[in-house]
This record gives sequence, structure tokens and C-alpha cells, in this order.
Amino acid sequence: MKLAKRMKGQEAGIFNEMEIRKREVEARGIKVINLGVGTPDRPPAPHVIAAMHKALDKAGNFRYPLVGKDALYRAATKWYRERFNVELDPESEILVLMGSQDGLAHLPLIYLDPGDLALVPDPGYPIYSFGIQMAGGDIYSMPLKKENDFLPVFSDIPEEIAKKAKMMWLNYPNNPVAAVASREFFEKVVEFAKKYDILICHDVAYSELCYDGFRPSSFLEVEGAKEVGVEFFSLSKTYNMAGCRIGFMVGNSKVIHDLERLKSNIDYGVFCVIQDAGIAALEGDQTCVEENAMAYQRRRDILVDGLKGLGWHMPKPKASMFVWAPLPIGYSSSVEFTLELLDRTGVLVIPGTAFGKMGEGYVRIALVQEEEVLEEVVSRIANIYNFNK
Repeated sequence: MKLAKRMKGQEAGIFNEMEIRKREVEARGIKVINLGVGTPDRPPAPHVIAAMHKALDKAGNFRYPLVGKDALYRAATKWYRERFNVELDPESEILVLMGSQDGLAHLPLIYLDPGDLALVPDPGYPIYSFGIQMAGGDIYSMPLKKENDFLPVFSDIPEEIAKKAKMMWLNYPNNPVAAVASREFFEKVVEFAKKYDILICHDVAYSELCYDGFRPSSFLEVEGAKEVGVEFFSLSKTYNMAGCRIGFMVGNSKVIHDLERLKSNIDYGVFCVIQDAGIAALEGDQTCVEENAMAYQRRRDILVDGLKGLGWHMPKPKASMFVWAPLPIGYSSSVEFTLELLDRTGVLVIPGTAFGKMGEGYVRIALVQEEEVLEEVVSRIANIYNFNK
């Protein structure tokens, strides 16, 4: 069978290569420590698990869900109000998703015809580009550079590109670069979107993994944001519910309605048992969220401080579950260093080029192992490398 043209170039080459190399290292009897995939390794809070158990005993929860439960919409509305001081209409400004990636992947199908243009960050989470390409759209990359705090510079976008663009994807706190954005930045986003009639799609999945007293903003906090965009929130990282597949798209009511129309033709909604767990997560004791963030902060400090002592310097992120680490001095290829690190130490990280050409010179390290495992990571690297030399 011949693949459709839209699938051209969709092979996750470096991820496949890392898996092959991982198996080769393990075949030599070395236990690989995987800091590659950004999946939470901690469990949900006990009250969330208890709610799921209880929901399994309700016969009505096994019917087609079709739409989100009213209680879930109310819980999400209340959560957004208390966390971001953003008011949402639960009947028209929220849509339950099978994880935020559900919406991120499908939204371009609604608004992009073949040849239409979308603005995408580089480096960026791969699903942004994938969704656009599946819709037949074209991508204009917005470079995220250290000298600009890994924020896109809108004045660098040519006027003809800005006029042609129909959508823009943003993600703060960011995956993979672990950067954050201020309210002032989002004000510039709204201004730019209004000027050029661009739909803003902001991914805020990592808003609650924040450190040292920093509190990320919602794009929707800015006046006029609902007029130009939507925001995607996921329970995956905040409540360690990644496998449950539940999230929301919130914001512009027309966009909400349009995606709901598409999804009504391709799925039957989120399993009601998972919805009940989501209600428990959003309405329950939020101490678990604070404890989760503190656990990741301790992990961050163990890794970054430990590697700093070896001469491998990298900034401490204010948020997200990642460290965006510049290559040690003497290395220039992200892929070559990543493969060498895995081969010599059994530590697996992801080369920055997996997220775009602007990722060259960096690796992404996911903080998805317990503290003692990260201490072993530092120890393994210390046994092989001394970057101070």
C-alpha cells in the first residue's frame, strides 16, 4: 500500500534511532535510565484514584459519553477562575478533550485548507506541525532563541507572511525549551493576532509544574484574548493522569463550537469514569498539585546542580518538567552527543534537533525519574566525563 502524500516525512527518525540504540545498550547488560519521553512517573492523588474506583461501579458510566458531564464543565470553570482569574461560560467556552493533544492535532483540520499558512515555534512540540501537515497546511517557523528568552519576535515575521497566516501555535511554559512567558508577552500576542486576523492556539499543559514561587500566566488573562484564541489545558501533568487522556480547550466560543462539531463525527467523548476522576482532581484538595511541583523542583536541583559540578552548565527552568541543556563545551552536534552519552553512560536524553532545526546545540532532559535515580545519572556521567577540563 502506498502512503498518502500527507504522511511524507512523518517518520519519527531520531526517536526510532534512540530506541534502537537503547536496546543495543541494554543488550550489553547496562540498565538504561530514560530521561527522554516526557511522561509523568508519579501516581495521581489517592482521592483521584478513589473517585475512579467508585465510578467503575456506576453502570451508566459505560454508555457513550457523547459530551462532557455538566459537573466536569463546572469544575473546570471554577478551576480557571480560581487559578487564573479567568471567567468562562461552561456552556460555550469549554470543550472536554481526550487529552489536550486531541484538540491540538484536530484543530487545523477545521481552519486550514491545503496551502494555508500557520506560524509554529522552532523548536516546538511535534504535534503542532503534524496537525498542520495532516490538514495540508504550510508552516512558517518562528525561531525561539536564547537571546530572545526563547520567545518569538513578531517584528521579525515578514509582513506578507503575517497577512497570509491563519493560525499561530504557542506553548508557555514551553516544551521542549522550558521557557516561560509574561503577561506583557501575551498582550503583544493579542495585539499581533488582532492586527492580522490570526487564531492563537496556546498550549498551557505545564502551568502547574512551576518552581521557586513562579506562577505562569494564562494567555486568556489578557483582555481581548478570547476574541482571537483558545487555550489547551491538560490534567496529564498537573494531576499525573497522562494515561487517562483528559483535557480541555477553552476560550473563543466559535472555535469551541467548530471543534465540537468535528469531534462529534470522529469520537464519542471521554470515558465517563475518567470524567469522574477529572472532577475529583479539579474539585479536590490541591495540596497534591503543590507536592507534585515540589517533587519536580527537587529533581531539577539534583540534576542541574550535580551536572554543574562536572562543568556541564544549564539554566534552571522556572517551570515545565524539562531541562533544556546547552551541549557541553567541545560538542557541536546534538545527535552525536546524545548517542555518545547513551552509549557510554546508559543515560538517554533527546537531541534538540528532534524538535526543529533551531534545537541544534541543545538536548532535552525530562525530569521523569525519582531523586535517587537522578543522583545515579549524575554519578554515571561523572564516572565518564569531566567537562571542566
